[in-house]
Amino acid sequence: MENKKFARELENRTKRFAVQILSLSKSLPNSIEGSVVKSQLTKSGTSIGANYREANRSRSFADFKNRIRICESETSETQYWLEVLMEVKWLSEAKVKKHHQECSELLAKFTSIITKTYKNRMNK
Repeated sequence: MENKKFARELENRTKRFAVQILSLSKSLPNSIEGSVVKSQLTKSGTSIGANYREANRSRSFADFKNRIRICESETSETQYWLEVLMEVKWLSEAKVKKHHQECSELLAKFTSIITKTYKNRMNK
């Protein structure tokens, strides 16, 4: 797949994921604990796409690599909070599992991007 097309599709995918996380967050309890998890999940889940968009507009390879690493980190953190939700049973596993799977796929993509980009950079 052409790099620009791949980037555009992944930007759209991460934006859809952010919207899904926001929607999921609305289902969390309005307790002190629920608010903490809601805040953490919302911040990390929406940060993925924002940082990926910024990576695609980076001014240097170092900036690009740093943004992709932030995407990896935020995706991993989002997975963590989704796992917490499943363990405390605030939401059904069925409702959370699809988002967890999407996190796994996004994390694999970001890892692949940084690996391939680094290899391409080293081969020049």
